[in-house]
Amino acid sequence: MSDQAHDHTWTHDHVYLGAGHGHAERRTRIAAALTAVFMAVEITAGFLFGSMALLADGVHMATHVGALGLAAGAYFLARRHAQNTRFTFGSGKFGDLAAFASAVALTILAVGVVAESIERLFDPVTVRYGEALPIAAIGLAVNIISALILQTPHSHGHDHGHGHDGHAGHDHHHQDHNLRAAYVHVLADAATSLLAILALGAGWLWGVWYLDPIVGIVGAFVIASWAYGLIRASGLVLLDAEDDPELAREIRTMIETGMNARVADLHLWRLGPGHRGLIVSLVCPDQMTVERIRAALRARYSDLSHVTVEIAVCADCGTP
Repeated sequence: MSDQAHDHTWTHDHVYLGAGHGHAERRTRIAAALTAVFMAVEITAGFLFGSMALLADGVHMATHVGALGLAAGAYFLARRHAQNTRFTFGSGKFGDLAAFASAVALTILAVGVVAESIERLFDPVTVRYGEALPIAAIGLAVNIISALILQTPHSHGHDHGHGHDGHAGHDHHHQDHNLRAAYVHVLADAATSLLAILALGAGWLWGVWYLDPIVGIVGAFVIASWAYGLIRASGLVLLDAEDDPELAREIRTMIETGMNARVADLHLWRLGPGHRGLIVSLVCPDQMTVERIRAALRARYSDLSHVTVEIAVCADCGTP
């Protein structure tokens, strides 16, 4: 066997990009461009017409532009560095890094909107409701269009699926969390736009001026709530936290009950959308091949893209 053939047999690549990576990147760019255009319109209108609700909605939309821009950039960088060997476990986490950075920016913006809204409660300004209201309505339409662009087959729930052997699968972890977060964020902004419309309408028809800054505060809390969830989720991925404790227990049980081995150490983490890494150390009473265990794990769990198995033979150690 030639050296080249030998290398091909014992090595593999580390490309852990999600399915439909290129399509998701294109959709994100379109949604980012559409949102950026109207963001500028809405923020300008908020200042000109004195509407804090409209300004808060515009700022919230600005966070979408940042989030979608970062997401598109992450897709590009992940694709560009997919074959870069400096990324030991691939470039699939670029999306999580972008999500974390976006969430930190969202938190700062939310604090600023709350401060401005509270100031408006104690020092009201004149709001030109008739001019601000149509802008907010167009903003809602833009959010709905962006949501349709970003929508995926899994946007309305989690598909738990089943593997070919009848065991429960974990397909909800196969989703592109970067795209999913952008979709949910756009829906949240649509809700904020709707609140802005209601506040402006109430102020215009009945003179309830204080609803405008109150809606600004509510919108800021929507931003902060989304940011907290994204910081927590993306931060855990960046820190290589155990991706799915339930799946880890399932793998441990499979090995110990079906392979006559004891699990001494097990690490399961996310490499990218639809890709997981697994490192497992086993203690066996007799010789067992690494390839047999690796093949069994990959046959049952298709998303185990990088599997490392270590075996220690110990005839007197016993098994579970």
